[in-house]
Amino acid sequence: MKAIDINKLKEEANRCFLCKVPKCKKYCPIDTQIPAVIQLFKENKIDEAGEILFNNNPLSAICGVVCPHEDQCLGNCIRGIKDEPVNFYEIESFISREYLKNTKLKQENKLNERIAIIGSGPAGISLALILAKKGYKVTIFEKRSHIGGVLRYGIPKFRLPVGVLDDIENMLLDLNVKIRYNALVGPVITIDKLFEDGYDAIFIGTGVWNPKPLNIKGETFGHVHYAIDYLKSPNSYRLGDNVVIIGAGNVAMDAAKNHGASNVTVVYRKGFEDMTATKAEIKDAKEDGVNFELFKAPVEIIDEGVIFIDTKKLDDERKTMVNIEGSEKLINADSVIIAISQSPKNNIVSNTKNIDTNKYGLLVTDDEGHTTREGVFASGDVVTGAKTVVEAVANAKKVANSIEEYLKLKRV
Repeated sequence: MKAIDINKLKEEANRCFLCKVPKCKKYCPIDTQIPAVIQLFKENKIDEAGEILFNNNPLSAICGVVCPHEDQCLGNCIRGIKDEPVNFYEIESFISREYLKNTKLKQENKLNERIAIIGSGPAGISLALILAKKGYKVTIFEKRSHIGGVLRYGIPKFRLPVGVLDDIENMLLDLNVKIRYNALVGPVITIDKLFEDGYDAIFIGTGVWNPKPLNIKGETFGHVHYAIDYLKSPNSYRLGDNVVIIGAGNVAMDAAKNHGASNVTVVYRKGFEDMTATKAEIKDAKEDGVNFELFKAPVEIIDEGVIFIDTKKLDDERKTMVNIEGSEKLINADSVIIAISQSPKNNIVSNTKNIDTNKYGLLVTDDEGHTTREGVFASGDVVTGAKTVVEAVANAKKVANSIEEYLKLKRV
């Protein structure tokens, strides 16, 4: 992460109009008090500003880095209509990072109820911080050797330094959260066993870690990899000089920029305007020398690379994409990375009764996060599919309230 220039941040803060009806706040999925935070920052009240950010969004330090700001605060800044918008996210990132490093949290109470949190991604971490701070006995079950989930294993270190996650882990420990590493819930540790051992509520926030396949010939060949797997440990891979990446979301852009190949090509079946990656991510990829081949769909993977067929968009209401027959062409590649989407693993539901999923394998919940089994809650990507970090945090806040209400009713 680049060095912070406080004076530059202060100059940026002074550019803010401090709008009485701020559109930046309106378009923030978690309703961040942007003008109030900027005013406190201008007054050098960094601790107070950090507390406001953290209480509203426990992962503010992360969202300041990885949010699609161009669709949220940055893209809706009034100043941006005739001038450059205010880069609030840089101010937020600095304030929140300082708060994490300098604040030691304590539990507000000592409550008897015990809560199991399965998964330590954005949803699980947020829920653990909120409920542990209130005084509940919280245990996180993480299947890997470090917490973070997609934050640690799906976002490259050049975008999100792991030191942020280490500071958050220290906060969890300060709040007496117990963390069981390398603990896969489902086959051995079951939902039934957790209830038998006295957990009063269980939260599932396991994310979406199964890559979505293309279902084309050659997908099992040795030079083919899925982006979600590749990003967990990119240094383990020897990709060669020519890499083709299929897909155009932020995961695809992260994969495109995260290795030493001399020739990287992102191939997408539509145009730039339809890409789900942020404009900033696409711009960074271009500046890093990544090539783009548009309006091409994969047909078959062979030893020499990928055969693509040209596509075009029909002039109908749905803007339907169709293939142009006879336009097949090989794009040479030493390695192929597939980055089109992810779905959840079924370790828990295949070993548990009465937890329903939909046709995509996502957990079924009501608006408050209740699953179809009493006492079991869920939110985040395992419910919604792959979404942004800030959306996962916002949903986790709702579920935290729902769990607290459920536990209060159990006491009666």
